[in-house]
Amino acid sequence: MSDRDERPKDPNLFPDAAEELKDMINEGLNHPSSKPVLKGAAVGAAAGIFVPVVGPLIGGVAGAGYALYKRIRT
Repeated sequence: MSDRDERPKDPNLFPDAAEELKDMINEGLNHPSSKPVLKGAAVGAAAGIFVPVVGPLIGGVAGAGYALYKRIRT
């Protein structure tokens, strides 16, 4: 059994994400999470161009969501 299986799941993902987004909106690009999330959105949008079903809009949202998740959980 690996270490990942032994981690308890944290039920506070959505409140943490909402708080982080509020702080990002209030502080703009001065917030430490803004630039990594924008970079994730750009990478997702660029990847979405090459996937016909997804497209750049959904790719950008997915990339930003993934970057925000990694920023909150690490």
